[in-house]
Amino acid sequence: VQVGDPFTEKLLLEACLELMKDDSIISIQDMGAAGLTSSSVEMASKGKLGIEIDLDKIPCREENMSPYEMMLSESQERMLLILNSEKIENAKKIFSKWNLDFSVIGKTTNTKKIVLNFQNKNVANLPLDALSDEAPIYDREWTKSPNLKKINPLNDYKNLDLLDSVKKILLSSNNSEKSWIWEQYDHTVMGDTMQKPGGDAGVIRIHKKNKGVALTVDSSAHYCLANPTAGGKQVVCEAWRNLISVGSKPIAITNCLNFGNPEKKEIMGQFVETIEGISQACRYLDFPVVSGNVSFYNETNNKAISPTPTIGGVGLIKNLQNMITKDFKEIDSNILVIGKTLGHLNQSEFFKEVLNFFEGPPPEINLFNEKNNGLLVQELVKKRLVNSIHDISSGGIIVTLFEMCNNGEIGAKIKVPQNNIDKYQYLFGEDQSRYIIEVNKKHQADVTKILENNNVYYDIIGITQKNNLCVENEFKVEISELANLNKLWFKNYFKDK
Repeated sequence: VQVGDPFTEKLLLEACLELMKDDSIISIQDMGAAGLTSSSVEMASKGKLGIEIDLDKIPCREENMSPYEMMLSESQERMLLILNSEKIENAKKIFSKWNLDFSVIGKTTNTKKIVLNFQNKNVANLPLDALSDEAPIYDREWTKSPNLKKINPLNDYKNLDLLDSVKKILLSSNNSEKSWIWEQYDHTVMGDTMQKPGGDAGVIRIHKKNKGVALTVDSSAHYCLANPTAGGKQVVCEAWRNLISVGSKPIAITNCLNFGNPEKKEIMGQFVETIEGISQACRYLDFPVVSGNVSFYNETNNKAISPTPTIGGVGLIKNLQNMITKDFKEIDSNILVIGKTLGHLNQSEFFKEVLNFFEGPPPEINLFNEKNNGLLVQELVKKRLVNSIHDISSGGIIVTLFEMCNNGEIGAKIKVPQNNIDKYQYLFGEDQSRYIIEVNKKHQADVTKILENNNVYYDIIGITQKNNLCVENEFKVEISELANLNKLWFKNYFKDK
């Protein structure tokens, strides 16, 4: 795979943005899979036009490239533009200013064909419809994934030590602290990084504005393997919650859908059902898919990867004064759980890391609750009634609390509510559509009123305090001790390499 050049990509983006300011561009498309073939055919077909290309005029990185190689090359940092003819000289000046190649390689026609010329010869003359609207479409056979039922491990987890269980989860590969990765890269270019990696979403200020763009990337292969439809919904909703948790309004997603061999009925079934889950969540949350790609045949020795839809979400913060982070801010604030905790443990980090148990379905998602809870958290942020927010996901409430304590170096003292589930289910359950919020006591009445008026379930579970994380009648531990444990997996992993 070709290594991308982010610097050249940045120059290309800036040049295109500058060219867009004076309506020079009629249409534009990046060159991805299948390179110039895909972009030219798609643009001409969508415009119901033809396109004629002189391959001798294409800037090439190697000598003596064949027409076949030129049309299918997937070299990065390239765009295909359809320009107003009177704007060509201006475009040349702009791309020259940014030290980029620019060449007029052809024209649109009214033939509804793609015509390719090379060294004074016509090397292709094809009807576009045959390559686009009339192209054959696979209708692959697929089988429905099994409907798994909830199941408990043979071991009686209710006798396990709570603190020991928390430590095992924080020491695991999936939940370990990973700053070593993002510290390798410059993430503060031009001083517009408002939230660094490690939070619910990154936030970048729009240069010289008081607005910000929030970005997150999420995936949940183990949920999708257990139930592709529920997993597809979950990964979209996770992106939605992450964007809300930094104070942004979720706008849209992109996706990268990674699967095994679609010629196998069960793999095709995973693909179909995952897309169905993604579609349901996107439609209900008004969270559209604006781009994406698919990667099939990811197998080694005939063994497929787990179905792995990766969702990238983007949101807008209109006023950066309303941006919020996940770290606790002050001592003696109230800690609330927004959303009902039902204690779902199948596919949880608790079952996987502590009991080595991987059976059962993932948590289901009620899309009404997802949307209702998220919009109410948004309202609380706009009214500036909360100090911090963190969505509850991998590891449940107790891991979420640790992450909020760890970032702000402020502890928490909580009590498990008396309800119909046990303390392990409450603290480690991975029920969806939930957040933990920190509320100054002077705002508690206002927050409670808003939640109750909108039928949003909540628990007041405790208060913030100095230095340690305490679960009443269970354990009390210094945040620094847990933080040091959380960093160990990466260090130990690389010692053996």
